[in-house]
Amino acid sequence: MGYKYVADGSNLDDTKEYRPGFKALFEIGIISPLIDAHLTKTEIREISKELKLSTWDKPSFACLATRFPYNTIITEERLSRVEEAEAFIRKFNVSQLRIRSHNDIAIIEVMNDDFNKILDNKRDIVSTLRKIGYKYITLDIEGYYSGKIDRLLEIKDEY
Repeated sequence: MGYKYVADGSNLDDTKEYRPGFKALFEIGIISPLIDAHLTKTEIREISKELKLSTWDKPSFACLATRFPYNTIITEERLSRVEEAEAFIRKFNVSQLRIRSHNDIAIIEVMNDDFNKILDNKRDIVSTLRKIGYKYITLDIEGYYSGKIDRLLEIKDEY
């Protein structure tokens, strides 16, 4: 389209996790100014708050491809299923959410403080996620944290 530069929102914290998409960004010339400025997610939030940006505490929304184990063939149908499941569960006002999709298993990851929101609405959640196409719906009792899917690359006990 004639643009001289295209930038993404990756930050310094993103370089500490396995991100296979970084290679693609580099190959097609996408720039990452927040990484170049050595800014972490926390620093970006602090600066955004100082600037009175309404998004300063907005939850992270990672690419939907991160919801699948590595080497999974990602189809439009699978992406739509995850997107629909997450949109439904967001109605319960959870602060962070990931649906990890392992074929017909939906693993719900939320912050520990939001477990009761899931459990209090489990009938609606199970019913809806089954209609979407999941046969098994689980709540990850370890809770949400960024980069958890990378555990599949290297098994280690964090406790």
